[in-house]
Amino acid sequence: MCEFKDASEILFQGRDGLRKIVICTGTGCIANGAMDVYHEFIKEMTAAGFTIVETFRNLDKIKKPSESIYLSQSGCQGFCQMGPLVKILPDDILYNLVKVSDVKAIVEKTLKAGEVIETLFYVNPVDKKRCRSQKDIPFYQRQTRFVLKQCGDLNPEDIQEYVAIGGYEAAKKCYTEMAPDAICKDMIDSGLRGRGGGGFPTGKKWEVTRIQNNVKKYIICNGDEGDPGAFMDRSVMEGNPHSVIEGMMIAARAIGADEGYVYVRAEYPLAVKRIRLACADALKAGILGDNVFGTGQKLHIQVMEGAGAFVCGEETALMASIEGQRGMPRPKPPFPAQSGLWGKPTVINNVETLATVPLIMGMGAAEFRKMGTKTSPGTKTFALSGHVANTGLIEVPFGLTLKEIIFDVGGGITDKRGKIDPDGFKAVQIGGPSGGCLTRAHFDLQLDFDSLRSIGAMVGSGGLVAMNKSTCMVNIAKYFMQFTQKESCGKCVLCREGTRQLLYLLEDITEGRATVETLAVLEELAGAVQKGSLCGLGKTAPNPVLSTLKYFRDEYMAHVVDKHCPTGECKKLAKVEIVAEKCKGCTACSRKCPVNAITGEVKKVHIIDQALCIKCGVCAETCKFNAIVGV
Repeated sequence: MCEFKDASEILFQGRDGLRKIVICTGTGCIANGAMDVYHEFIKEMTAAGFTIVETFRNLDKIKKPSESIYLSQSGCQGFCQMGPLVKILPDDILYNLVKVSDVKAIVEKTLKAGEVIETLFYVNPVDKKRCRSQKDIPFYQRQTRFVLKQCGDLNPEDIQEYVAIGGYEAAKKCYTEMAPDAICKDMIDSGLRGRGGGGFPTGKKWEVTRIQNNVKKYIICNGDEGDPGAFMDRSVMEGNPHSVIEGMMIAARAIGADEGYVYVRAEYPLAVKRIRLACADALKAGILGDNVFGTGQKLHIQVMEGAGAFVCGEETALMASIEGQRGMPRPKPPFPAQSGLWGKPTVINNVETLATVPLIMGMGAAEFRKMGTKTSPGTKTFALSGHVANTGLIEVPFGLTLKEIIFDVGGGITDKRGKIDPDGFKAVQIGGPSGGCLTRAHFDLQLDFDSLRSIGAMVGSGGLVAMNKSTCMVNIAKYFMQFTQKESCGKCVLCREGTRQLLYLLEDITEGRATVETLAVLEELAGAVQKGSLCGLGKTAPNPVLSTLKYFRDEYMAHVVDKHCPTGECKKLAKVEIVAEKCKGCTACSRKCPVNAITGEVKKVHIIDQALCIKCGVCAETCKFNAIVGV
């Protein structure tokens, strides 16, 4: 394997005055103009007389470190809503929401004069304090960035940086010093469970595959992340693709595989590009290929783009897609460990699981078990979104409570205007379309595989959507049912037709056609779909319906009995009203109403004509006194 310089030259905790600028170029930051910021830095630093180094290999050519800048891109740094993010090391500065127009000031003031630009610091919405560095920001303080640690530091397109911090050393040890059964034992001892949602013990899956008597075996990385609002696997592939490849190598060695596939959604072009480049660079460096680490063993990895079918996240459907067939699940057993890709024993792990493997092999199973809970060791990444102050990609140890995630990491619930509302929490949807709702009653619930399963929810791939009191839970259930019904492959009747009928029933409820009997039919049908569907998509599709029925039945009853949506989200059942105690008679709402449905005199309570109101919500958006409800 190629020899590269020491990692300290990347992390830059001081090196003769040399600075490193790390610009987040994950998908979120790129969408906000990060590449324009990157190129502007090149332009302005060149004009200022700095020598710019963009690759790790060229660091040893620097003659005057204090007059040079190591300019690097990174993957997602997590705080997506504040991007583009610019980190300056070793000064430990994090600038957020950086625009092209800010770059010149950063070069002149920070890089040349050593001054900070406080207006580019993150402002904590709770105490209004400006945060200089990542460690000062509450969003990061309660996290344990384990798998994601290097995603915001390393250049994902430079294999030399990964090798310099010890990358591929764990794989090398597995190929040159360890027997396959010993690798499987270490993984079993670690307690690592699959991060794709099922939570099956990773080591046991490997061991079952290892003992199969077949000379041909496969390792597959499942990067087909299809849950709405989920982007954990994408961010790891974009930010640290070599960790995924190294995890695949260790798994391949453990089971005896010589061929692997990374199955990535075609909707992830940046992840596809970076994982392909990583495979090519590893092959060129002699890490992959026909003589892995000089052992004479083979491992070739191909990257395949999926066609966008949600069902291909299910392992048997994914294998069918790789084989060139329509992505449809098949009954189990036999399990992939026994008969998988082209009938050969196969291990399928998701991206986050594989990226965790090299870290475990490097630190040891016992050390890994110190994080998380007894039955769910380690950490989990979540895509935190919705009505929460801090949205983005987070990583926390298993066992952290829902309340800690929402209020400590997330910064609290926000109202319609984005302001912190201490009493605004209503629910969290966890696990995407396959998951369920958590309520205020679950604030102290430790989030791990077993505790969530005990209340009918699941970790899933890691989507975490926070909702405030303005959210209609019936509408949420309908939204997820629309998604799963559309994504059903159609192979089994209960999923194909059952999800369609569930959607029709939910539409009846939200549009005022339902009765109390509708709820009984809805619940019975959801249970049938859950029990009788062939694969995980169908079995978990009713979860949002069943959990919202369980915890928010009063909201369903309001829809079917009172023909009223308490939040006003269901337009056909909304009743827009003006709260007399809050109305100041300012006339702003009546002046903005597009259909002149609001009347009233100045400084007197206004009234909405229900017959004219089109429930557009303009009045509520205009009112500064929160006097309008129901929309």
